[in-house]
Amino acid sequence: MNFELERKSLVERMKSEGAVKSKEVENSFLAVKRELFVNPSMQNSAYADDALPLIKGQTISQPSTIAAMLENLQVRKDQKVLEIGSGCGYVLALLSKIAGSKGKVFGIELLPELAEISKKNLKNAGVKNAKVFCADGSKGLSEQAPFDRILISAACAKVPDALVEQLAEGGILVAPVGAAFSQQLEILEKKNGELLQSFAPGFYVFVPLKFRE
Repeated sequence: MNFELERKSLVERMKSEGAVKSKEVENSFLAVKRELFVNPSMQNSAYADDALPLIKGQTISQPSTIAAMLENLQVRKDQKVLEIGSGCGYVLALLSKIAGSKGKVFGIELLPELAEISKKNLKNAGVKNAKVFCADGSKGLSEQAPFDRILISAACAKVPDALVEQLAEGGILVAPVGAAFSQQLEILEKKNGELLQSFAPGFYVFVPLKFRE
C-alpha cells in the first residue's frame, strides 16, 4: 500500500467535505504518518476516515473528527498545548507539528500500556516536543500550567474544573461534552478571567473520560 498517496487522498477528501479548513491543520495531517500510530494489524485501514480499535476498548479517533477538534482549537506556533486522553499519540503528533519546534505539547493517558505505546509511536515518528504522562487527565498537569490550548479527547458530562483553572488567559479549550452516546464539541475561551462558551455544529461519540479511583 502507498501510504503517502493514501494520506494525501484522505486530506483532499477532508478538505472537500469541509473538515479541514486551515493550512496549519492540512499540513499537520500531511506530515504525520497515521500508519505508525494505528494497531499494526490495522495498517491497511490507516487512511480510512474511521475510528480504529487500539487496546482495552480504546480507539484512535476518526480523522475528520480530529480535524474538527483541531480547527476549533486554533493552535498557533510556539504555544503550550495539553491533550487529555492522548491514547496512541497520533493527535499529539499533529499538535506538535502545528505548534512547531518551539511549541510544547503534553499528553495525559490513564492506561499505562497505552501511555507506553504512545511514547514508542512518537519516538518512531520523530516527534521531539511532545511528552506523555500516565495520570488522571481530569486533574490536568498543574506543574506545567498554564496552557494556551487544552484538548479533551474523551467524552465528559462537563469539563473538569481543574482543566478550566489550568487554561491560560486568552486560551482555548475544546471538549466533547454530553451524554454517553452523543456529545457536542464545547469550546471555552478564557477572556479577562471569564469563560466564553460556544458549541461547534454536529454530534460525536467518544470513549468516556476515565478517572483514577
